[in-house]
Amino acid sequence: MRYYNLKDRKTTAGFRDAVLSAISSGSGLFMPEDIPLMGPDFFRRLPHMSLREIAVEVAVRFAGDDIPSHELERICDEAYDFPVVVREIDERKKVVELFHGPTAAFKDFGARFMAGCFGYFSSQDDIQTVVLVATSGDTGGAVASGFLGVEGVDVIILYPSGKVSLLQENQLTTLGMNITALEVEGTFDDCQAMTKNALATLDTDGRIRLTSANSINVARLIPQTFYYFYAVARAGGKCAVSVPSGNFGNITAAAMAWKSGLEIEHLIAATNINRVVPEYLATGFYRPAASIQTIASAMDVGNPSNFERLMRVFDDDFEKINSAVSGYWFNDAQIRQHIKEEYLRTGYILDPHGAVASLGLDRYLAGHPQSSGIFMETAHPAKFTDIVEPLIGKPLEIPENLDGLLSGTKHSVVMKPEYRHLAEYLAERYGLKQTI
Repeated sequence: MRYYNLKDRKTTAGFRDAVLSAISSGSGLFMPEDIPLMGPDFFRRLPHMSLREIAVEVAVRFAGDDIPSHELERICDEAYDFPVVVREIDERKKVVELFHGPTAAFKDFGARFMAGCFGYFSSQDDIQTVVLVATSGDTGGAVASGFLGVEGVDVIILYPSGKVSLLQENQLTTLGMNITALEVEGTFDDCQAMTKNALATLDTDGRIRLTSANSINVARLIPQTFYYFYAVARAGGKCAVSVPSGNFGNITAAAMAWKSGLEIEHLIAATNINRVVPEYLATGFYRPAASIQTIASAMDVGNPSNFERLMRVFDDDFEKINSAVSGYWFNDAQIRQHIKEEYLRTGYILDPHGAVASLGLDRYLAGHPQSSGIFMETAHPAKFTDIVEPLIGKPLEIPENLDGLLSGTKHSVVMKPEYRHLAEYLAERYGLKQTI
């Protein structure tokens, strides 16, 4: 399998190099040259396969010869020791719970697989790997957990000060060891721009290998396809799929699974008031904007990195994506109201992000009375107790995987939201040349 630079198709790399560099020249993201088509035998077996079995079979197609199959089996065994749970909400609507991993967020699926890949690649040489991560909420915690203690790898997480929940912040800032948190006095878009700038321009002089664990890295993106194969098969076959969308990696993974042959009736990109993509799908004009803070904080993205990948799945053709994907957006008042109403109607407790996906599915199903669908619940509601508890009128039970995260000592490096400050920090920490 080869991967090409979205900004320059002539620039290609194998899986290993695409993962370790994360971003190519000109800030171009890597994309598989061909999304592998899974065969009829795979889909016949799919309803009876475990997540781990699906992961190995799909991952082998994307990794090629760069990771031996027995190592991929080990990576997937270690990564996926927790379940995907599909629950029925009503006769037309099911929820896919992706929060049963160690950090109670869907990012565990990508982060743990990627950490296994990095661990394998780092064992093949003695170069220090430095992983930069920009987070608007759950990515940082999942990456911190997945990479904690991985030899030869430092993880540096950039997050927007005051714009993540206390529990999310503790996931980033209390672990120590090889995990460092940079508290940026700006927005997620600032964090993402700083990260991409460092990856594209910082002169490491061969002293370190600089890469990213955001969904700009294909090793984060590819494993997110695994749970779509699993969930759609257990939902009873072809259905609509609603995905809460911020940086648009999750729905890109769904589109990749669809292009691999998975029967999905329709894709729904559900967002908060950061509605750049829904407006594009409605008008044909893509207008990035400054991000706006909402109660669904992990989706507060005004210029999603993976939108370019999503478009490439559909051959950069507006008519193709418009026929396959619908975009809906909802404000904070609508999100709060839906959490309350869905709890009263069914007893199910949504987090703000899952509520957006649930609203999106409801909107689609209202116009398609013969259809059914699933929506992705990407974070445990206990990560947002201050929002959810007043709406349902009772305290939330804290799951075991989150217990203790509200304690611990915070350690962070406060940083202004300009790339030069990150460059100076990395230069001083790793003895690099000053390039700014």
